Amino acid sequence: MNNKIKRYFIYARKSSENEDRQMQSIEDQINKLKNLSINSDIEIIKIFKESKSAKKPDNRPEFNKMLDEIENGKADGILCWQVNRLTRNPVDSGRISWMLQNNIIKSIQTIEKEYLPSDNVILFNVESGMANQFIIDLRKNTIRGIESKIDKGWFPALAPQGYLNDIVNKTIVKDPERFKLVEKIWKLMLTKKYSIRKLLNIVNNDWGYTTRKTKRGGNKPMSQSELYKLLKNPFYYGYFKYDNKLYKGKHKPMITIDDFNRVQEIFKKTTKPRIRKNSFSFTGIITCSNCGCLITAETKRKHIKSENKHKDYTYYRCTRKKREINCKEPSITLDELEKQIAKEIEKYTIPEEFKNWALNVIKDLNSKEVNDREKIYKMLNKKYLALQKQLDNLTKMRLKELIDDEEFIKEKNSLKKEIKQARQKLNQNQDNSENWIDKIEKAFNFAVNAKKVFTNTKDINIKREVLNTIGQTYTLHNKKLKITPQEWLIPISNLTKKDKKLMRGLELRDFTQYKSKNKALNLAFTRWGE
Repeated sequence: MNNKIKRYFIYARKSSENEDRQMQSIEDQINKLKNLSINSDIEIIKIFKESKSAKKPDNRPEFNKMLDEIENGKADGILCWQVNRLTRNPVDSGRISWMLQNNIIKSIQTIEKEYLPSDNVILFNVESGMANQFIIDLRKNTIRGIESKIDKGWFPALAPQGYLNDIVNKTIVKDPERFKLVEKIWKLMLTKKYSIRKLLNIVNNDWGYTTRKTKRGGNKPMSQSELYKLLKNPFYYGYFKYDNKLYKGKHKPMITIDDFNRVQEIFKKTTKPRIRKNSFSFTGIITCSNCGCLITAETKRKHIKSENKHKDYTYYRCTRKKREINCKEPSITLDELEKQIAKEIEKYTIPEEFKNWALNVIKDLNSKEVNDREKIYKMLNKKYLALQKQLDNLTKMRLKELIDDEEFIKEKNSLKKEIKQARQKLNQNQDNSENWIDKIEKAFNFAVNAKKVFTNTKDINIKREVLNTIGQTYTLHNKKLKITPQEWLIPISNLTKKDKKLMRGLELRDFTQYKSKNKALNLAFTRWGE
């Protein structure tokens, strides 16, 4: 110990993360360092305690405060358990090393040794570098372990309610105490008789449910947010999400994917949007073609002298939030805007007779394609399974050290990309004909009734829904509304007024002959049948 240096700060740190599981507690560190100071006859000016990881710079306020005070001359040296208590990243290491070289820190004393400005600078840099490398190696090993676990089909984190992590076998198993209760939660939700609040009351008060005990909490009633999270977790039908990607798991599913999807539909139907007072039908939908800002609305009251009364007028105008653009888009009244929307809807209106006949034709076309779709599905599924097998074999090769990390990562990323594409194609193909027909039927019903609904209702939410249904984008330019229609509506817009008029007068049996002679109608059926 340098006898000339008497004023020291004690710095004691213990992270809550894995890197410090075997590290002495903060109080143990302080007690040992105090004994060291007594034996060396030096003065402890202040003690800095911190429970933070040192992996990232600027993550420890007490550490930074201590160095600032040393720079201000309030102490000469630092007492700490080991160098890795001070730093585990190159940024903090560089600052300490610089202060030590420039005699700002005159001594760093650990339990084992002392570092002085006069020492060879390489020594301190090597030891702090070893602490940094420990974190790098730890991160690599952790990532490798997580990827290996995912590849084997196991969720690499804490198992959700109803399951337990088998630490010995590194798998996930049923929680004998909670599995049946969580399964019952799903069953009750599927009855559609319970709101989340009622269900939560049953779980906590009637069943006395308590969450699994963990190191950081648990052993308490389930919260509402936990129940929501549980009922939206794909883990329960045999899959798991990690890093925003969905993987098939090897754990025992609690429910089927169909049950899971039914619960999600129940959520959609029971979640009602909040309607704010004085809200407007078309705000947040239309943008200004001049500057790209949203179109907003406001109501103004005017006095009508001829009638001696006040009248409210609603105007839609650009928000003009982009100050760098001098937008001069004029405002438009609600009446004029609704007239333009109604005129636009007219383009996509079809007769009732045509809808009924067209659905029969489309169902007939679709039934002929079912066999082809099944063959395509089998081919896609075969390719998907082959790619999965390749990935399994690749993992086995790495475990046997037949290939190195670089080659393994390169091949794995390439295979995962192919698997993702194959899975997407499978999902697209799995839309069966009945679901497709349902969508077409809903679309045709809309095309028959949209204008009538829009013009006859005063409900702003219904008007908004109609507008949202017909378009993809909406822009306003010089008081003219331009709508880019949904793709399924384009074939209808290509039918002329003459076509639609003839449809109303023809019998259903006459439409076959009419269709063969009409290019627009032929194109429409080609696009709807895709």
